[in-house]
Amino acid sequence: MTGIDHNVLEQVLAGTAEPLLVVCVDQPDWPVALANPAFASITDDDVLEQPFADVIEDLAGREVALEVSESVRSQQETSFPVESNSREYLLVLKPVLLGGEDAARYYAAYWRGSNSAAGANGAETHHALLKAKRRIRDLSRDDPVTGLLNDRAFREVFEHDWAVAAREQSRLSVVTFTLDDFEAYVDVFGRHAADSCLRRVGQAIRRCLRRASDVVARPQGASFVALSHASDEEGVRDFAAQISTAVRELGLHHPRSSASKFVTVSFDVSVADAANEPGSSGEFLDALLGSVSE
Repeated sequence: MTGIDHNVLEQVLAGTAEPLLVVCVDQPDWPVALANPAFASITDDDVLEQPFADVIEDLAGREVALEVSESVRSQQETSFPVESNSREYLLVLKPVLLGGEDAARYYAAYWRGSNSAAGANGAETHHALLKAKRRIRDLSRDDPVTGLLNDRAFREVFEHDWAVAAREQSRLSVVTFTLDDFEAYVDVFGRHAADSCLRRVGQAIRRCLRRASDVVARPQGASFVALSHASDEEGVRDFAAQISTAVRELGLHHPRSSASKFVTVSFDVSVADAANEPGSSGEFLDALLGSVSE
């Protein structure tokens, strides 16, 4: 099949009535490559070259941006009910596969008005089905205690982002957090309180993430791991220190801690040059998480 000229593609998109973005997902931060004129009905901001997750966060909030990021990383075609400028839309994400590709390099994002669905009841049913599907997906990807990504899901995200970083000659930053003297906390307060503590610490870390494209997981025990596309190690250490402060400021009493009278975390920062690392993404992560559990 003959390739379509870029100018022809832009003219076709310009004639599309519904707001539409084309996103390049094989580059760091997933920059917006094209936006059709109808997208101006959603926002007046210039979104070209802006990180896709940031655009979604500005338009629909952080929670939707996090879900969109997860869907893009897993190469899913999916939909999300969203609201922009007091109007309800169905945000539809579709991977765009070119000939011979196993993984999409581009994603199309459509904002479809609720009046395009088959009536109010049809739209409501469709939204309920979407929520149910996402819930089923989350049950297999989420850590049951904290609601963060589990080890398997985090490894999938890390492998995807590692491949992009290697191709683009960019770096990834990984921060591991370990709760200080957590076994002593369990001995004092019991497992139920310990699970509550893990939940609150995990959510505190998640709230501190700078971008929706950053992720945090609980891979094992009393440890957490955060993935960022920032490559400045000093800046990442400052970011990790801010998270450490946020955890301490939760004020969770820990009478047997050797570090503080409150629950605290220790952290370590690793910056990976994915293109030049001697091992695979899995080997890098195994070494990193193995050192945390020792």
